Amino acid sequence: MAATDLYPWFVWLEIGLAVVTFVALCFIVAPYGRHGRGGWGPTVPARVGWLVMESPASILFLVFFLLGEHRFEVVPLVFLALWQLHYIQRAFVYPFLMRGGGRMPVSVMGMAMLFNLLNTWVNARWISEYGTYAVSWLADPRFIIGVLVFLGGFALNLNSDRILRRLRGDGNSGYKVPHGGGYRYVSSPNYLGEMIEWTGWAIATWSFAGLAFALYTIANLAPRAMSNHRWYEETFADYPRERKALIPYLL
Repeated sequence: MAATDLYPWFVWLEIGLAVVTFVALCFIVAPYGRHGRGGWGPTVPARVGWLVMESPASILFLVFFLLGEHRFEVVPLVFLALWQLHYIQRAFVYPFLMRGGGRMPVSVMGMAMLFNLLNTWVNARWISEYGTYAVSWLADPRFIIGVLVFLGGFALNLNSDRILRRLRGDGNSGYKVPHGGGYRYVSSPNYLGEMIEWTGWAIATWSFAGLAFALYTIANLAPRAMSNHRWYEETFADYPRERKALIPYLL
């Protein structure tokens, strides 16, 4: 069977994983960060975990991208730049900005690496091989709207992470209630920003691959946002009651 015939099955696999992940995370909270706990096997420093599990999404995307027939065309190169904008920051900047001495189970790191391998291949191969984008796509409303949504989500994600880091600026490793920015409205604007980002990617690429990634991002982060919100309410008696978990004024 040709690779072209196999490709759609990998996209469907990612969508299937989104469903399984969403159902599982509605009952099990991933054991890292504020929800860290024992019983999940050996651990590594959180900084190491983030670097190891996210770096393949940057490095392998470039490798898979360069295998494609359309690798030197304008629109695929723009998509490459958007992807790397997120993942260079997430893999090679974010871990070194982290404060605190948290740890991450190797099992969590390994599962994230496997997903990143699948997702990176699915999206890179679409962008530079199976998809076709004329230069005129740069003026298409779907591309323009998608890129603006992506950049807006990226900015929200960065600013929200920065607010969390500042809470530990005095050397205190404990958790505090964040304020300002997206935290005026929701408990996890960093997750909301990432969900917005990849929704923008799906719109800009107008692809089944992009849709699969957006769906998985929502399936992975929405349940965690709800868990974070419950944790804040249970931990801090003065937690703002008007603040929602993920979607301002709604959820």
